[in-house]
Amino acid sequence: MKKFELIAFDVDGTLTRSKSPLEDNPLVDTDMSDLLNKLMAKYKVAIISGASYKQFESQILDHLSKDSELLKNLYLLPTNGTTICIYKEGLWQCPPVNALTEEEKKEIYTAFNKMFEEVGFKIPDRVYGEVIEDRDSQITFSAFGQKAPIEVKEAWDKDHQKRQEMVSVLKKYLPDFASHIGGATSIDVTRKGIDKAYGLRELLKYLNLPGKKLLYVGDELRPDGNDAPALSVAGECRAVTDPEETKKVISNLLA
Repeated sequence: MKKFELIAFDVDGTLTRSKSPLEDNPLVDTDMSDLLNKLMAKYKVAIISGASYKQFESQILDHLSKDSELLKNLYLLPTNGTTICIYKEGLWQCPPVNALTEEEKKEIYTAFNKMFEEVGFKIPDRVYGEVIEDRDSQITFSAFGQKAPIEVKEAWDKDHQKRQEMVSVLKKYLPDFASHIGGATSIDVTRKGIDKAYGLRELLKYLNLPGKKLLYVGDELRPDGNDAPALSVAGECRAVTDPEETKKVISNLLA
């Protein structure tokens, strides 16, 4: 009997580079999309991220199999699992999230502006999309905008020091919320208790599976990383440094 029944993945830095599409090059034997398609034939597969469902569509779904039998084994958990998207009757169905109220959103936006002033951050002259994005159940800051080129993102805060300072200040202004470092340049603010542990527990409950049947794969499993909450839920976690290492993990599972 297989040790695991559910394999869950982070997105940025694990399945793809930040906000980049899933690799789906048919000329490459170890193509990520092909590996995930094969994995869905053997296991239940979950993908969890602070990203919105719309981002999941362009970054992940557009590059996977359209086979409904395979997609029935895939579960998407956008905004850290505040909703669980399942494939049913030929469509992706995502129950409504428990959205932040307008008052809560206003408080978070105000806190971001205070934090920018305190740490000396100025929004760059050139940005690519929204710098502060409303994702209903989450407000997300991205230093150069959500659609910034990967090279710009990866060069800005490699050691996370800039965002660690920002999060520290945000916690002072938002004591009743949770502030987390997200992808390459982002910070996610949610209600307290909303993180990847929350999303994974909700999925395990939905699937009626114990945590020991879950294997989690992520690139930020260190104590302050956004994947670290998964350590309290999954039977086992595998730390990777990039999508190439993730391919090796998937290949071993398929073997």
